[in-house]
Amino acid sequence: MTSLTEVSAHWPTQVSITSRQEALGLTDTELRRYGRGFGLSEICWDDTESETESLLAAVRKLSLLPGQEDRVRYVLRPRTQRFTSPYPLSPLHEVRREAGLRHAKTFALTEQACASGLLAVDVAGMLLADEDPDALALVLVGEKAHGEVSQVLGGMGITGEGTAAVLVSAHGTGDRVLGFATKTVSVGDPGLVMPDEAFVRFREMYADVLMEVVGSALDQASLTAEDISLVLPHNVNRIAWVRLSDRLGVPVERMFLDNIPQTGHCFGADPFINYATATERGRLDPGDRYLMVSVGLGASFAAMVVEH
Repeated sequence: MTSLTEVSAHWPTQVSITSRQEALGLTDTELRRYGRGFGLSEICWDDTESETESLLAAVRKLSLLPGQEDRVRYVLRPRTQRFTSPYPLSPLHEVRREAGLRHAKTFALTEQACASGLLAVDVAGMLLADEDPDALALVLVGEKAHGEVSQVLGGMGITGEGTAAVLVSAHGTGDRVLGFATKTVSVGDPGLVMPDEAFVRFREMYADVLMEVVGSALDQASLTAEDISLVLPHNVNRIAWVRLSDRLGVPVERMFLDNIPQTGHCFGADPFINYATATERGRLDPGDRYLMVSVGLGASFAAMVVEH
């Protein structure tokens, strides 16, 4: 059974969205909307830190990796943006070399935008099923937000640059994946900047498709929403999750929204960053079942039910 052996997270420097107003091209009205309405205050953003440095910082926080590098058979890099650096530069391969994972098979996953992180965990589990029981996979999530296009999700949120490193096993004793579901529905444009017509379609389908995917993941786990101790969502904005709380059947106090004012939306890394913070704060006890949820523009939806 696929399990999360260890999860670590790295936050670059936190800066206020007010200090970034001009760089992000936000009007005063938009700034108030993102702050008061969406619950954003700060974002993780550091233009002096490279993507390689940011990912390595998360990897180096994994306490179980040192001395176990030879057990890592795969390194997966789920990405929202198809290209994050010009050829022939490759942060993914730089991290693999610096982390001493020279013999691991290494590749990226795209096309599911911010839902790619949860998908990568599922793919890692399938790949490891054919390996020896001690084999591990490393999933590297989060990326640099280059330019205004990738830094502002119009009418939804502001992106941050937090990263996460996830050690996955198919036979481990970590947090066990009980159910996983994903669905992609075309809205006519797969890009980060959706035309108005595509954005309208995305908003109209958002809640219905999200509920469908969450329901499928819960069905796989033979659980209901009442069994979920904590929801670890993507950190687009607070108001969206408060509105979805009743429909999900999970009280707001069981939705982990603590990081939204502090990190911004860190692409596919959000659920894992939230997991790292929640465990540090004692929000999960052994045996608790939690739900990780992420949605990508374009549009892709993913939900994973895990037992702590």
